[in-house]
Amino acid sequence: MNILLVDDEALELEQLEYIMKGQFPNWTFYKAQDASIALQIAAKIKISLAFLDIQMPGKSGLELAKELKKHYEMDIIMVTAYQSFEYAQSSLRIGVNDYLTKPIVESELLEILKKYNKWSSQNDSIQEVLRIIREEYHEKLSLSFVANRIHLNATYLSRKFFEEVGIGFADYLNAYRLEISKKLLLKNKEMSMAVIAEKTGFNSQHYFSAMFKKQFKVTPSEYRINPRKAEGPIV
Repeated sequence: MNILLVDDEALELEQLEYIMKGQFPNWTFYKAQDASIALQIAAKIKISLAFLDIQMPGKSGLELAKELKKHYEMDIIMVTAYQSFEYAQSSLRIGVNDYLTKPIVESELLEILKKYNKWSSQNDSIQEVLRIIREEYHEKLSLSFVANRIHLNATYLSRKFFEEVGIGFADYLNAYRLEISKKLLLKNKEMSMAVIAEKTGFNSQHYFSAMFKKQFKVTPSEYRINPRKAEGPIV
């Protein structure tokens, strides 16, 4: 399932993801440091559960929750450092599902998440597909190849993958490859674009560059110089 974490403090995002990933390794996490980025992610990805910090620059967490509830079906948990009855009331009026105070205590967070335990047992076949992508993204992978490998009909797998993950197989594969390419661009400054394209499973440097620009709104070379210019969610 896809989980959205929104907080203007990067450390808070990392802590939330760290705690939940240990308990729910099958969940996919998307992080945003303001409401604008959060709404961009929600428009592209089927989010099942969102954690929203109430106090953020610009649009507040309560305003963001109201907008998300208006346009999408998802559970929302508000997070705040202020133990205010007024905040709690406002959250409940919007229709949020729970309320968590900072500093986050692991036991309290996991207690709230008990009701979502069923989400951690995703379809075994889809988990196998995700494992193949994450371990073999650099190989020539196709939906039909993977479907045959796990003994499923390709049409059925395509539909099931979209239902479980929220995006299509090819889109997920490309997004995952692009996230790996971002790491290579920054960690290996001397590595050529052609080599990076090959190592991440793209057929050509041109196709890699075109997909990178489409996803992040900057070229791979521009990203290498200034990674803060990139846009788009992390798979």
